[in-house]
Amino acid sequence: MSRSRMIEQSPQSPPDDCAIVGNHPAVADLRNLVARVARSKAGIVLVYGETGSGKGLVARALHAQSSRAQHNFTEINCAAIPGNLLESELFGHERGAFTGAVERKVGLLEIANGGSVFLDEVRELDPIMQAKILTLLDTRRFRRIGSVQELSTNARFIAATNKILLSEVAAGRFRDDLYYRLQVVSINIPPLRERGDDVFVLADQFLKKFNALHESRFTRIDPAVREIFRQYRWPGNVRELSNLLERICILEEGECIRPAHLPQRIVREAAGARPSGGAGADAAPAPGVPAPGAAQDYFSQTASFQKALIERALQDSEGNLSRAASLLGLSRHALRHQMNKLGLSLR
Repeated sequence: MSRSRMIEQSPQSPPDDCAIVGNHPAVADLRNLVARVARSKAGIVLVYGETGSGKGLVARALHAQSSRAQHNFTEINCAAIPGNLLESELFGHERGAFTGAVERKVGLLEIANGGSVFLDEVRELDPIMQAKILTLLDTRRFRRIGSVQELSTNARFIAATNKILLSEVAAGRFRDDLYYRLQVVSINIPPLRERGDDVFVLADQFLKKFNALHESRFTRIDPAVREIFRQYRWPGNVRELSNLLERICILEEGECIRPAHLPQRIVREAAGARPSGGAGADAAPAPGVPAPGAAQDYFSQTASFQKALIERALQDSEGNLSRAASLLGLSRHALRHQMNKLGLSLR
């Protein structure tokens, strides 16, 4: 991971960069809670959320909507920096404090004074740094390494984790006193799989962004892909959706995202997650794919579904196996094996 990803500093972010997008009631509640906490005097906020669910976005929204927005937003990935280096980055050090300290270094806490400090993956702090952070949160005072003079900070601390901290406390991996200090104001981010049709709201937003960035022309999502998006569990959450759509905008062509553009892993998992009946049962089949009837049949007949995807990929690639394999996210050998398994001609 690059140093710029470990620590980031920025002035107030433009509103569009920290907007919490979505129409689901849970997201509306999240927006309201973030706005209330941002306007409050709370000096410590804990954000819970699965990997890729938007913890950094919520942290930036808390900063941008607060009276601290004119000051720096400083982001620190606690999992990416060893404890001894993290202490120096946070608190700073004096010249000669340790080997290699050839001059005084101003710490991030001094730079962030009056703004916000985002401690991402706070669970990954080692025991020594957990103790130092607890003292910092309690007293709002610290010393540069090698100094006897105490300094103070008026920053808001926003901590984030994808772990259940109470379980980490019970397992002896996280200090209970630090846990209770962080837990005063907590915000929980719902995973993408629980946000219903927000997946399409976010997809539209990402497509506009990546079309402009990569000069692609994707403006529509095929009904079959929409059904896949509904059924897929999105273990990587919003980040996974964003990365998938950016990959399609970079590598694929056309105006409509079709099943052939998706990795087979996502198609298979969505098919396996499909319950019998239920919402979406009357979704239309993809153009050019043999109509299987209701959507539940479309996903339950996995072999037919895979045949249709392969045939469409072969059609789009004019029969070129290598290009068809690339469209499907498979190796050429894997595609040949799957075609043989499904009884499709290799000619």
